[in-house]
Amino acid sequence: MEILWFLLALCMLVAVVGPLVLRRRGGIRQVAPGSPDAADPDAYGFARQEELDVRMPGPDQDLLDVLDVVQGTQNWRAASQLLAATPKEGETRWQRVQAFAGAASLELARRPGEGGAWLRNWRAEAPKDAGAAAVHAEFLVQQAWRTGTVGTDDFRVILEEARTVAGDAALLAPGDPIPYLVELAVARGLGYSHEQFDQLWAKIIDRAPAHMGAHIAALHFWCEKWHGSREEAERFATTAAARAPQGSLLAALPLFAVYEHLPEVNLVQGFYRGVVVTKAVEGALFAVHAARPDDPMLAHVRHLLVLFLVRMERWSEAMHQLVHIDGHVGALPWTQNPDPAAEYTVYRALAVAGYEANGGNPATLPR
Repeated sequence: MEILWFLLALCMLVAVVGPLVLRRRGGIRQVAPGSPDAADPDAYGFARQEELDVRMPGPDQDLLDVLDVVQGTQNWRAASQLLAATPKEGETRWQRVQAFAGAASLELARRPGEGGAWLRNWRAEAPKDAGAAAVHAEFLVQQAWRTGTVGTDDFRVILEEARTVAGDAALLAPGDPIPYLVELAVARGLGYSHEQFDQLWAKIIDRAPAHMGAHIAALHFWCEKWHGSREEAERFATTAAARAPQGSLLAALPLFAVYEHLPEVNLVQGFYRGVVVTKAVEGALFAVHAARPDDPMLAHVRHLLVLFLVRMERWSEAMHQLVHIDGHVGALPWTQNPDPAAEYTVYRALAVAGYEANGGNPATLPR
């Protein structure tokens, strides 16, 4: 009996790993690094793994400059000025709030008791600063998910505090959707009822009806692994996509719903060429082509497309996405891995290998 279980486990492993090691269609095979037959991402001008920025999905030089100042001097004023100058309705403000909170959280993890002092000082010295309150609330959310275990008392206590601070931020800036976006993660962690969640979602829709970041955060709540189901998540995503204004990346939301419900072990041949995946990918590609080049959520969609296009063996299209996002990996799906840069690098290498196995080279890749 033990031998039968071993053989079954071996078959499952081959079914999962085999497609990545050997691609019959394109002739891709795994070789040792440095081999003359190895595909070389460097030839395409891609960043080395150690150079990849895990903090953000795409470039934001103003944010990077301010982070350098804040973390170098431990003075919060540059962060306050940047957030005050960032439109509250847009996607960029949400990304910057998350980045400041994440920077403080990582500082604290590296230097317990000392790291992130600039955020504590910001809150203490500017108690009426709505940006400080929003960053503090998001910081608490990230601390809960990073250091706590879902369902424990410590986890709940931190999220309860985050909800209180988010409420303070909402009072300081009544028209700002950010405090309610922070609360979406609180709702997921504390297990809001569907009625409670709908009430929270209504506040966000009133303030920013086409906010892509808000829709992605809300989608997590409706997923099967949290407080909804596959059908509810799909319904939420397809409804948002159908109502999306011209040029909105909300048309890509169904792809995020598909990603959230991918099987942990895929034993279905052709799964990634099936109708559901193909339709979601085509919708995301349409959204990318129709979006403004400076849309701050564009990189998020491109990153997710890379995973699907590689698994679908659509190498040229995957490479086209990589040209636009390489250098930054702070987005799904890579952030689900303890080492986002390493996970991204594997998919990038597969895309390069598949592209070259089908006749591509650096000269033929459009930029």
